[in-house]
Amino acid sequence: MTAADTELQPRRKGLTRRQRRSLSRGVQYVVFVAAVIAFAVAADWGRLQNQFAQWDIAQQMFPDVITLALKNTVLYTLSGFVVGLALGMVIALMRLSSVGPYRWLAGVYIEIFRGLPALLIFIFIGVAVPLAFPGTEIIGGTYGKVALALGLVAAAYMAETIRAGIQAVPKGQLEAARSLGFSPARAMISIIIPQAFRIILPPLTNELVLLFKDSSLVLFLGVTLEERELSKYGRDLASTTANSTPILVAGLCYLLVTIPLGFVVRRMEAKARKAVK
Repeated sequence: MTAADTELQPRRKGLTRRQRRSLSRGVQYVVFVAAVIAFAVAADWGRLQNQFAQWDIAQQMFPDVITLALKNTVLYTLSGFVVGLALGMVIALMRLSSVGPYRWLAGVYIEIFRGLPALLIFIFIGVAVPLAFPGTEIIGGTYGKVALALGLVAAAYMAETIRAGIQAVPKGQLEAARSLGFSPARAMISIIIPQAFRIILPPLTNELVLLFKDSSLVLFLGVTLEERELSKYGRDLASTTANSTPILVAGLCYLLVTIPLGFVVRRMEAKARKAVK
């Protein structure tokens, strides 16, 4: 075969990059739909409904599941978040300090409380503190204990998040503030930290969601009926009714908070991006 004959033959064209992407996406959709259909066919929906979707049991949970359990969960979460944010800010500044012992103490705290399970912190607050300091009562009772336990855990993560946010602010911002006569402390408070919080808003929101779920550990502090949060409330009713419907309702109540919270944060991020532009 001569070179001329070779040139006359039609060239074989392979799939373009866009076509390969479309084909791959189509295969993924087909696999997903097939998995959903297989799950729907294999599941015993009658048994699931009997165990998790008894309307009469769900009705018995209202309004206490909202006015008591969800309220306590929100209070525990917010109090722990406030304590964790305040303590985390102090630890983050210590981590960035030019004083060696401050950096060392902050690093030790972060490594310890990030490494320990939150459950052990709750047990420590509920058992070890009263033993170490007999007669000492934490302000706020159970609410104070939960705020302290959640705050100690959250502060370790928030400190690293805040530190990263502060370091992400361009150094020129601090230099400009100093050239205008700001002291280092005032420049940090008025210029750097507000910009850092715009950057770290998403991870702080994730921490709030994690605290919202970690509030279920309050049961290890020995709560009364009026101090129960969603998980404890749902488990108690599930044991009483021998049915898992209360657990499902409690889970839906968690979503009532976490989904709108995520939507609000996305809107705040979008407004922050527009302000920068």
